[in-house]
Amino acid sequence: MRRSGRVIVLGTPPADCPEPVQAVAQRALEGLVRSIGKEVRRGATAQLLYVRPGAEAQLESTLRFFLSPKSAYVSGQVVRIGSAEAPVEIDWERPLGGRTALVTGASRGIGEAIAEVLARDGAHVVGVDVPAQAADLDAVTARIGGSSLLVDITEADAPATMATRLLEAHGGVDVVIHNAGVTRDKTLARMSQDQWRQVLDINLLAPHRIDKELFGRDAVKPGGRVVCVSSISGIAGNAGQTNYATSKAGIIGMVEAWAPRLGDRGVTINAVAPGFIETQMTAAMPIATREAGRRMNSLSQGGLPIDVAETIAWFASPASGGVTGNVVRVCGQSLIGA
Repeated sequence: MRRSGRVIVLGTPPADCPEPVQAVAQRALEGLVRSIGKEVRRGATAQLLYVRPGAEAQLESTLRFFLSPKSAYVSGQVVRIGSAEAPVEIDWERPLGGRTALVTGASRGIGEAIAEVLARDGAHVVGVDVPAQAADLDAVTARIGGSSLLVDITEADAPATMATRLLEAHGGVDVVIHNAGVTRDKTLARMSQDQWRQVLDINLLAPHRIDKELFGRDAVKPGGRVVCVSSISGIAGNAGQTNYATSKAGIIGMVEAWAPRLGDRGVTINAVAPGFIETQMTAAMPIATREAGRRMNSLSQGGLPIDVAETIAWFASPASGGVTGNVVRVCGQSLIGA
């Protein structure tokens, strides 16, 4: 395996196998692929793609992503691909051309990278952030030809404000990215009610309320894409982050609960779960902690905001209609969690 190589294994979802022995064999592929991901090293990655019988036509966007440099910090992942309507002809250079994307927390860090990548792919990006971030948000949206919406997503009228703006200015929205999030770290015994509530309100309850309003007013267009930012803390838990881990596990629950319901509308919902990503926040960590975060994965390095953004862009593509209900870790195959 050459440096930065790619291993892709195609399988059938165990639940779709007619015989138990076949289901056992297909489930065993997960251990195989995750072990390969930890053996190949030198920047190489390994993924397992479970393709439902009859859904082979939905493979292209996923193969394009995982065979490209865009998936450099994603390894050891299992993706399930189901049936969907055949996408219209895709411009693979600008697959989101003519579409509108909403990105919360878009003024900096991962949110800024998401806005930039979606704009690169052709979307008009409506960036959302709190009024205190107005200058930074306006700088981002001006640079990418998007527009700004200043709103605190935890306010009672925020979802209605967002839905009205999207309907009036753009006729609705094609891509919804729930990225806004905060941490307020304390051990549970020392955590105040405000620290608990603020994290849950921003990270979990606000996305739920926004989606309820958008779908209740038919603001999400047919073939829409919803992508949520979770965390490996939501998968593995983390000492001192009970509030954060709870909120991010709840995001995964939201994806699992809504995927089958939104499928009736032709809408997909997925989540990314970042690991150690190099941001302003991680740059302030003690160097020993930072180095440990970088090295505790199969690729022995930290990720970048663009690694998360590229994964979201794959989910957001109109060619990814068969990809729904998935949680993909962008963590270099971290040793923490499943």
